[in-house]
Amino acid sequence: MAVSQVSKLDSTVVLTPRYWVPLGVAISGILLTRINLWVGLPFLVLGSFLGFQAATVQIRLTATTFELYRGEQQLRQFPYAEWQDWLILLPPVPILFYFKEAKSIHFMPMLFDARMLRSGLQERCPRVLSNQTR
Repeated sequence: MAVSQVSKLDSTVVLTPRYWVPLGVAISGILLTRINLWVGLPFLVLGSFLGFQAATVQIRLTATTFELYRGEQQLRQFPYAEWQDWLILLPPVPILFYFKEAKSIHFMPMLFDARMLRSGLQERCPRVLSNQTR
């Protein structure tokens, strides 16, 4: 059984894009433009931007790092060794992913499969819950 765990951790997981958040923001923008164009237009632009990001940015979970790619070009990597905590906000309807490194805090819109992210991170970078309630 230990062999299968090691092989899982050695493999790279590529998260599947998920378009619910961009679609929800864009639909909100459409509805708001019926009330006021200038209120709805920023939501439409944000929804379009998030849709573009979901289609072009790829997230890979390796054995040691959380990596962001656009095509084959690596944009950024975050080694798990520097992570202090991570959390998927609003798990029933995941819209935001948070993780804290030693020197910075990051928030990412949920543009990828939350279940794959959760299971991949629990294997590679398990959360250690503090005494604080969340």
